[in-house]
Amino acid sequence: MQRIRIKRIGLIGVGEIGRAIVTGLYEGGNGGAGDDESPQVFLSPRGARTAAELSARHEGVRVCADNQEVVDRSDVVIVAVRREDRHEALAGLRVGGDKLVLNVMAGVAGGELRRILATDAPLVRAVPLPSIRERRSVTVTFPSHPVADALFGRLGGVLPVADEAAFDVFSALTGTLTSHYAYLATLTSWAAGQGIDSDDADRYVRGLFQGVGRALSDESRSLDRLAADHETPGGNNERIRTTWFGPANAEALHRALDALLADLR
Repeated sequence: MQRIRIKRIGLIGVGEIGRAIVTGLYEGGNGGAGDDESPQVFLSPRGARTAAELSARHEGVRVCADNQEVVDRSDVVIVAVRREDRHEALAGLRVGGDKLVLNVMAGVAGGELRRILATDAPLVRAVPLPSIRERRSVTVTFPSHPVADALFGRLGGVLPVADEAAFDVFSALTGTLTSHYAYLATLTSWAAGQGIDSDDADRYVRGLFQGVGRALSDESRSLDRLAADHETPGGNNERIRTTWFGPANAEALHRALDALLADLR
């Protein structure tokens, strides 16, 4: 199969995900400047501080005067504005049918974005995560498109799904990320309440769960198997799992995800 090289990418909206995309393209694979296959990247003036920082850091990145210039200079246009800003940011844009539009806005269906842009260009939804800056996370896409697959494949891997309903399920799963961080912060706070120095507690909890993250790279074991392998019958881990994260807690999480999924659809 011929390797697809993407030469010009435009980013409308330069927030956390926009920064992660640029960083992954230029630094994720080699820790420094972009390689020979790093595309030119054109940034919208939205998120001016981040855009200026990325432009100063990478020779192939430049900030455009407005969003129309981003579109005009790019082969692939990534729409990464906040959901509530979509109408203001995209109003009046002219997007030719020769472009590929990547929609990374949570909760904005492909059909809605097509109506806003009034374009017949190919349009792909994607859920990139911040860890693409290190090329470490898989990006879910719909529908499959060779250029989108090549881009996100380079940024850590791509998982095309069969329909938009499945895409929304994966999108809902991303809503659990900050709960994980809050859970770790709660552990640290509890230890500090027991008289442990807060910096020591923070350092220990980070180290504890960094090890868990490394274990996740072993795809030969299911998540249930990993849990069992880290648990001794009657031990500390089993006690916390069965008394805190029991069936009622798991069902509450299911209900929260069901409600989020309904909103996304």
